[in-house]
Amino acid sequence: MSAIVLEVVRQPHTEEPARSQATGRPRLVLVPTGPDAARAARTARATQPPMRLTRFGRLVVALLVAAVVSVLGVGLAGQLASATGEPRTITVRSGQTLSGIAARELPELTTSEGVVELQIANGLSTTAIHSGQQLVIPGR
Repeated sequence: MSAIVLEVVRQPHTEEPARSQATGRPRLVLVPTGPDAARAARTARATQPPMRLTRFGRLVVALLVAAVVSVLGVGLAGQLASATGEPRTITVRSGQTLSGIAARELPELTTSEGVVELQIANGLSTTAIHSGQQLVIPGR
């Protein structure tokens, strides 16, 4: 009679499973569970080196930052250019009202906001205007 003796080999958890030298097949590896898994994950993260950008990655990041800055700069310049428009003068015709002029000349504002802007720009205390009066339309 002969007896077969099996030897149990316990290997520590590694990144890649150990390969059997004779067959080239991976051996079974114990995977930690529960609190041991959390501890193993923390130690694995602590031992990994920080992510580094390659030369190409740094170039891509630099180009993206430059693109964002240029788009924001163009947008801001456009807003400033439209906000600093020159005020112009119009002559009130018969039948025109301050609210009608505000709606036509300042379409980006509500009518009530446009009336207030016209009153401030022209030093008016009321909404009453008359034919032939010169009104300053503030630049936007």
